[in-house]
Amino acid sequence: MMSKSYTNLLDLASGNFPIMGREKKRLPRVMTVTGVISELDDEQANSVTSEGPSSVVQDRIIIVANQLPIKAKRRPDDIGWSFSWDEDSLLWQLKDGLPEDMEVLYVGSLRVDVDSSEQDDVSQLLLERFKCVPAFLPQAILSKFYHGFCKQQLWPLFHYMLPYSATHGGRFDRSLWEAYVAANKIFSQRVIEVINPDDDFVWIHDYHLMVLPSFLRRRFTRLRMGFFLHSPFPSSEIYRTLPVREEILKALLNADLIGFHTFDYARHFLSCCSRMLGLEYQSKRGYIGLEYFGRTVGIKIMPVGIHMGQMESVLSLADKDWRVQELKRQFEGKVVLLGVDDMDIFKGVNLKLLAMEQMLRQHPKWQGRAVFIQIANPARGKGKDLEEIREEIQECCKRINESFGQANYEPIVFIDRPVSLAERAAYYTVAECVVVTAVRDGMNLTPYEYVVCRQGTSGSDCSSESNGPQKSMLVISEFMGCSPSLSGAIRVNPWNIEATAEALNEAISMADAEKQLRHEKHYKYVSTHDVAYWSKSFFQDMERTCKDHFRRRCWGIGLGFGFRVVALDPNFRKLSIDAIVAAYSRSKRRAILLDYDGTVMPQTSIDKAPSRQVISIIDSLCDDVRNTVFVVSGRGRESLGNWFSSCDKLGIAAEHGYFMRWSADKDWENCGQGSDFGWIQIAEPVMKLYTEATDGSSIETKESALVWHHRDADPDFGCSQAKELLDHLESVLANEPVAVKSGQFIVEVKPQGVSKGLVAEKIFTSMTDAGRRADFVLCIGDDRSDEDMFEIIGHAVSSGVLSSNTLVFACTVGQKPSKAKYYLDDTTEVINMLEALAEVSDISSPPESP
Repeated sequence: MMSKSYTNLLDLASGNFPIMGREKKRLPRVMTVTGVISELDDEQANSVTSEGPSSVVQDRIIIVANQLPIKAKRRPDDIGWSFSWDEDSLLWQLKDGLPEDMEVLYVGSLRVDVDSSEQDDVSQLLLERFKCVPAFLPQAILSKFYHGFCKQQLWPLFHYMLPYSATHGGRFDRSLWEAYVAANKIFSQRVIEVINPDDDFVWIHDYHLMVLPSFLRRRFTRLRMGFFLHSPFPSSEIYRTLPVREEILKALLNADLIGFHTFDYARHFLSCCSRMLGLEYQSKRGYIGLEYFGRTVGIKIMPVGIHMGQMESVLSLADKDWRVQELKRQFEGKVVLLGVDDMDIFKGVNLKLLAMEQMLRQHPKWQGRAVFIQIANPARGKGKDLEEIREEIQECCKRINESFGQANYEPIVFIDRPVSLAERAAYYTVAECVVVTAVRDGMNLTPYEYVVCRQGTSGSDCSSESNGPQKSMLVISEFMGCSPSLSGAIRVNPWNIEATAEALNEAISMADAEKQLRHEKHYKYVSTHDVAYWSKSFFQDMERTCKDHFRRRCWGIGLGFGFRVVALDPNFRKLSIDAIVAAYSRSKRRAILLDYDGTVMPQTSIDKAPSRQVISIIDSLCDDVRNTVFVVSGRGRESLGNWFSSCDKLGIAAEHGYFMRWSADKDWENCGQGSDFGWIQIAEPVMKLYTEATDGSSIETKESALVWHHRDADPDFGCSQAKELLDHLESVLANEPVAVKSGQFIVEVKPQGVSKGLVAEKIFTSMTDAGRRADFVLCIGDDRSDEDMFEIIGHAVSSGVLSSNTLVFACTVGQKPSKAKYYLDDTTEVINMLEALAEVSDISSPPESP
């Protein structure tokens, strides 16, 4: 039976979800204190919240991944199982970077199929001895989840392989997506069974579990949760072809921190969020963050490293040293090039073999001397493409050996079997150069392992030159995650066979001194940026990103994968119409400041003129002698004057306050610092250049300002051009009395000393000077320019322009971070609130004259 709290997720994702079968017995909820809390049923569990930190002080982290860092095999008597740690697993290694006193719990699946009758016993054993919680996936779901959606759809797509035909890559299959969602749900149930939501961190790993954050966030709104993607993230042009693209993006954004190996992968993800969800990111003090419904989702860029302790242990093994001596004898007098790759269509093994063939042909001096050893680890997936690439590799090896082979010499040595780390280290030690030519790869650690093995350990025969400086050479694909961190490597485009062949020749022909310098540079980086450094850095950023979790007020809203958490400041709350009407009724001197677009007029409206309802409400407010009412807008005075021509007593501040009029019978005042607009002759030609170069952009000319709009331009290109234009204008207008500012899809040039905040300050000061100091202030706006008004209200109270007893209602439109203390959801609620105030004015009598 599926948990009730997730049925809507599955229904939305699939429309028709298969019955899963009977639910198995659950693990007890394990906490970081002694004792067991009995499992809550679904209805009770739905009410679990995190209103504040619990009394448990010890932090714990739950590592969630597709597979546990556990090796499992049947006992010799075929009764029960034998389990041990998989020390090659990144999940096991990363704990070295976590705080020493932090408890680590693992949730994931096992590599073996455990019968349902044994699952409870296995679960209890793994929990007690290894602090591991296994997620057992039914076979039908496992096959469609891992070999189906993960390996046939996500893995190829993330490596830039599109399903152009049914036989090439495979079409999108919704049943595979349903299985993916179902598997993620099972993982979430295992996490929920053991989680302490107020005290635990959750760190989710890789593309197998990209919708898991939605399941967990739905249950625990303040859960501290990170996600790290170990594969590439494709460009938006590739990713947007995925039919469930938005569901996955929104699910990932329910994490607090999302990690990537390289800036390119992070940039692609941010571009997808911009193009498909309309989200913009900001960089503050070196940290990249996405504002998502009041939450800041951190973006982490940090490549993973190797486990230095494990590598040094391997280098000290006697059987490894024995194997090194054996290989040295076998390849005596030869120059060894080495490749170590998984058998995968994206590893480019066939391309590097073609490059080796080309090198032998172009540089005959290496015939009989250069040997290329290719180790092929077992394939993790299966399919027609994999079989085809295996056949191509074998045929290529055979052809090259037949063409260039001699007595006691084969140019290609192909090792198609599992190779242990110790044996791999021996091959690394004797190799003059390692070649990795993946056409697309996440974080390939082969070059890192090679560099450490060539360095060796002091006092042992495990380096390339035991008694002298160490040297190594790398030829690596520019399409790999580790490429940016290995600046001394020879980077190649693996599709260019001729250029790769020349790179191989250059690598093994290079002078030893140059090889030593490159090796030293690489070893310094690899030895200091190991897996512990990576996990420590990620955890510290997760702590920083989540530091305000228990201070914020959070609400979960939305259905299915549209679910998100709205997080607001504890003092930020929805404006109660009853409360403001009561305050309005008691007050005698009122200041009402209203933004226009996005406040009383919806942004999406085609006709921007105010409705009769809005005119009637503002008229009623203005007719109350206790009120001073202003529309404060960025629009021009001509438009605003015409629209509100019937509101005789309405004050208007146009173009953010450059022009100001107290009522219809008063003249417009120029509130700018000067009337010299010579700067327009400088700014306008610059803006025209960017408009011509940016399709979808336009220039708006105001009386006091120039505005460049890029809302209709390509999101990425428009933002890029806006930044360039901002820099360009700031440079050419440096000596002019203007301010150059960027806003939401705009770059604006306007005179200095003009802002909505100064308008508010002037209104309050004038009222005070006239003996009418406001005892009620209502200020409503929706964008960045209105934040100036909200900020000035606080200053006005502290400076005495407003009394400390003044009833202040600074209100923003929409639930978002703001300097205002109140919010209303949309323009409809704003108009309803103003209408309620107008009704009070209509039925109340005017105050006595002062």
